[in-house]
Amino acid sequence: MIQIAGLILILIGLYGLITKRNIIKMIIALNVLEIGLNLFIVSVGYVQDGIAPILTEVNNSSGLIFVDPLPQALVLTAIVIGMGTTALSLAFARKIYATHQTFDLNEMGVEE
Repeated sequence: MIQIAGLILILIGLYGLITKRNIIKMIIALNVLEIGLNLFIVSVGYVQDGIAPILTEVNNSSGLIFVDPLPQALVLTAIVIGMGTTALSLAFARKIYATHQTFDLNEMGVEE
């Protein structure tokens, strides 16, 4: 069920990137796509009744069911990269607005 929610968020983000011509709306759509992708990756690593992959005296057997920690590590890295991408995109959007006085790509025109 969570994987379906992640895929729906990915599709909503793609739709926003394709159809919107406002830079701020495109950045928001990119963030929605990123959240959906992160949710999907985390849901792939989920194991029903799984435990953390830490061997202690209580759970010292290799026959236990462990949750895969790799997708969680990848998502943590993706969150940091996504924040950097968003910050850079907003800085570019601010510079574009200072130059063209609009966020709409259709109103900017071609500079000569």
